[in-house]
Formats: sequence, C-alpha cells, structure tokens
Amino acid sequence: MAYTLYGIKACDTMKKARTWLDQQPVAYSFHDYKTQGIDRARLERWCDEHGWQVLLNRAGTTFRKLDEASKADLDQAKAVELMLAQPSMIKRPVLDLGDRTLVGFKPETYAAALA
Repeated sequence: MAYTLYGIKACDTMKKARTWLDQQPVAYSFHDYKTQGIDRARLERWCDEHGWQVLLNRAGTTFRKLDEASKADLDQAKAVELMLAQPSMIKRPVLDLGDRTLVGFKPETYAAALA
C-alpha cells in the first residue's frame, strides 16, 4: 500500500520523516500543502481524528505573527479556517496510512505503525 506524507518541503521535521521513510521498504507520495493546498474535508477529518489543538501549529512563526483577534476564542471551525488560509499553520508531518493518520514525526511511532 502506498501512503501519503503531507507537509512542507523545507521543514526540518519533514526532512527527518522523509529520510526515515526513504530508508524503509515503504512506498509513499509527498503532498506539499504549502504549494498544493489542502482541502477542507481532509483537514476536518484530521481534526476529528486528532483534535484541532493537535493539528494547529501554535509554536510556528505564522501563528505567532497573527493579530490577537485571530488567536482569540479558537475553536475547530476557526482553527480550520486559519489552517486553510495559511497551511504552514498545520502541524507536520501528517502521514496518511489509509485507515488513520499520524501527526508529527517520531521514528518509533512510524516504525510501530508500519510494522
């Protein structure tokens, strides 16, 4: 089965995940949601699976540069709108395994999921 790795090409964590996957006997495609975008339905599915709080990258520069009004009273609907408008606010990577997704990269988590 081929998996899809979602993220941003230049991200250091993405580079680690791609390097790790390249060393495994695993087929995957890469989807750069900064250049290719991300659809609302997929983003909402990820939020339903993991919670918007996990998916919204509040530690990143893009989120920190937002005005206070944009950061106030966050809920899933508002977080989805922010992530659709600025995909770099989506935590990365997201590895789509078909029946579930993994958010973030830890070699041991990937190894267990792909075993």
